[in-house]
Amino acid sequence: MSDYIMDLRKLVGHRPLLQVGASVIVVDEKQRILLQLRADNDCWGYAGGSVELDEEVEAAAKRELEEETGLCADKLELFGVFSGKDTHYTYPNGDEVSNVDIVYICRKYHGDLKPQLSEVKALRFFALDEIPDNISKPIQKALYQFIDKTKQGEI
Repeated sequence: MSDYIMDLRKLVGHRPLLQVGASVIVVDEKQRILLQLRADNDCWGYAGGSVELDEEVEAAAKRELEEETGLCADKLELFGVFSGKDTHYTYPNGDEVSNVDIVYICRKYHGDLKPQLSEVKALRFFALDEIPDNISKPIQKALYQFIDKTKQGEI
């Protein structure tokens, strides 16, 4: 959790916060996508997190990718901006957020997979037809849209 969000939580407790996120869908050379098993809700998702004050969104996406997976993005491509009721979420600790998630696709990267132990239980590449059922709720819309567009040859 970002310092900014932690400071706000001290003031507002668990009440809903508007939160800007930067996320990355990593695609390998076999067209599989990287997912991480989250430690907080035991669901799968892609790398991402909160944008810090005055941080550029693309820089936040690269930072979150490296922190959570050990991979460094060489190139990011904007996929989309996701918001609304589909991205509203209550964390297991009771913190509630209304997310605006800016999602990138990364096909060019380097580094070795290394999960951030405090947030990530496992990292694994999945074929598009092998995506696990337990996908973290606030990313479902973006992830399934990515899968659909990829299967239709739109991206």
